[in-house]
Amino acid sequence: MKKVILVGCGAYMDSGYGCPGEWRCLKAAALGDGKFGEPVQVIAFVRCECPGRTIVSNVGMAIKLSGIKPDKIYITSCMAGAKPKCPYNDPKEIAEMLKEKFGVEVELGTHDYH
Repeated sequence: MKKVILVGCGAYMDSGYGCPGEWRCLKAAALGDGKFGEPVQVIAFVRCECPGRTIVSNVGMAIKLSGIKPDKIYITSCMAGAKPKCPYNDPKEIAEMLKEKFGVEVELGTHDYH
């Protein structure tokens, strides 16, 4: 089973604008729905906190503390497709930074649940 890390927008989840928390991403991961394509094991769920300066180091800490290198990192649907967009970071740039730092593929989005 593939091991993954999810990276979500903490501000978006806390605000209640369509995402009550990480349950939708965890459901999609467990069932293999959406962008997962098959059931996966979530080894960490990292919340990006404004303005996002610590996201790369926090993902690094999650990898270090779990002792498991992920097969893939997912930028959650709430972070990848938030409306209005994040005023601090572009999800594509975050994905590139994570891929460069950890040598792991990064997927934008997790599910299509509404």
